[in-house]
Amino acid sequence: MRKALSGSGATAIAHEFLSRHRLGSGLLALYFAMLLMLRVLVLGTGQLELRQDWQFALAVIVPLGSTVMYLLAVFSFGLSGDLAARESIYPSRLFTRPLTSSALAGWPMFYGSLAITMLWILTRSLAVWPSEARVPLIWPSLFGVAILAWTQALTWMPYPLRGLRVVVTVSWLATVSFVVLTALQFRPSEATMIVLLAPHLPLAYLTARRALTRARCGDVPDRLSPSFRPLRSRPRTWSSPGAAQRWLEWQRHGRSLPTLVLMVVPLELCLLFFFRETPRLILGTVSVVLLTPVLLATFVAATVRTNADARDTYELTPFLAVRPQTTADLLRAKLTATLLSTVVTWLVVAGLLLIALPSTGTWAEVARAGRQLTDFAGPQRALLLTVMGLAGLIGATWKQLVQSLYIGLSGRRWLAKASVFATLVLLTIAVPLASWTLERQNALSALWNAAPWILTLLVSAKMVAAGWIVGRLQGEELVEDRTLVLGALTWCLSVLGLYRVLDWLFPVVLFRSHFLLLTAILAIPLVRLSAAPLALAWNRHR
Repeated sequence: MRKALSGSGATAIAHEFLSRHRLGSGLLALYFAMLLMLRVLVLGTGQLELRQDWQFALAVIVPLGSTVMYLLAVFSFGLSGDLAARESIYPSRLFTRPLTSSALAGWPMFYGSLAITMLWILTRSLAVWPSEARVPLIWPSLFGVAILAWTQALTWMPYPLRGLRVVVTVSWLATVSFVVLTALQFRPSEATMIVLLAPHLPLAYLTARRALTRARCGDVPDRLSPSFRPLRSRPRTWSSPGAAQRWLEWQRHGRSLPTLVLMVVPLELCLLFFFRETPRLILGTVSVVLLTPVLLATFVAATVRTNADARDTYELTPFLAVRPQTTADLLRAKLTATLLSTVVTWLVVAGLLLIALPSTGTWAEVARAGRQLTDFAGPQRALLLTVMGLAGLIGATWKQLVQSLYIGLSGRRWLAKASVFATLVLLTIAVPLASWTLERQNALSALWNAAPWILTLLVSAKMVAAGWIVGRLQGEELVEDRTLVLGALTWCLSVLGLYRVLDWLFPVVLFRSHFLLLTAILAIPLVRLSAAPLALAWNRHR
């Protein structure tokens, strides 16, 4: 009987992952096919070469890290639960299966470990590594498995306070990573790293089994003082339906991006402790930290989650669909939540940088880079470039959140997931293609001469699509005419302002005025943002 339950449990848990992430598995296979093609082009024909560190990082390290993050979210059920909740994020529907807590904890951990191991084996075999690099054989996959196991154990555990799960998980994962990175400074052998990492697996499994034993019994600890409980149980009121909807949108998915940044950025800043003597790596680490919110926003934007039930959904819940609010009001609440999420995210990044740079002694190197920029471009242009760079990163984060909003609101699960993996696949293709173009003067000259025509074609397609969408919005009366006029005026002023700044920064000898104008038109979001009301209305009334 126990063997039958064990076999059915393995099949049930496997079906849980395969049925819900079938598209993700297919796109991962496509990514490995791209790595194989890249290896053939680099080693077989010699037409492409990854000579620079940034080329190798964008072609291999960034997709590998993004895939690991995706696997962490999948096998810890992080895509279907509320990370800030007190309850376990393990799906409650699985608690009703006739399985032991050992099976409920063991099979997801086994499948996740198998996926991480296969990811490392295929990446190590197919990726084009630098010739001077000594690529380990076993311990990187064991390190990934240990991080996954502890992520599962700590996120499946119930907590007495909201948000405590994030603090505990981030703190423990940062500690484990810090110990491993410290050990790497002494250049240990692979056997030593295996001995260091192997004990984490049984400890994490025992912790996960204990956590699920408590969670499936409904054991959610509550350590709040009784004097605070009346405040918590007091009914909350809002000044208007719009304020209530904005609060609901923030609770549903507005906190996702700040939470992910709070989990990832401290791990990245730990590298400053080890690279404080290497200026290039210091600036590279800071650059990666500044780009992290933009990259994570891509993943957050493609997922529309609800905290009302413990499952991932890409459809509009009936509770929201029947609310007495217009589609424009619902969308306005979502845009407000994304704006607040962006502001909170960058406040978190700024706070972490202000703590990490002085404490690691790397602030002087960042200040020296700022002085070099001032000497090169002048004080005014250096200040404007810095402000524009920060504003561009903040704007890009918000743009990533809102430009894919129409995908999540469309209700198509496959479209939401495909958008994330398409970004990674395109990135994998673009890096070696850009490297090949930059190394060939003829191809670079042809691309430079054709750039105005390419931009013109893209702008024409954007304006045609915008005209069609505006016609649909006006015809279906989804947005008021006054709102459309104000939106068009705001977009035109934003394009004009960006064009004037670019025109002042870059002289005519470098870029023509029409080139900068076309760039400004493409930079300001219009089509995908305007398509969000159509997607929401279609999903709401289907």
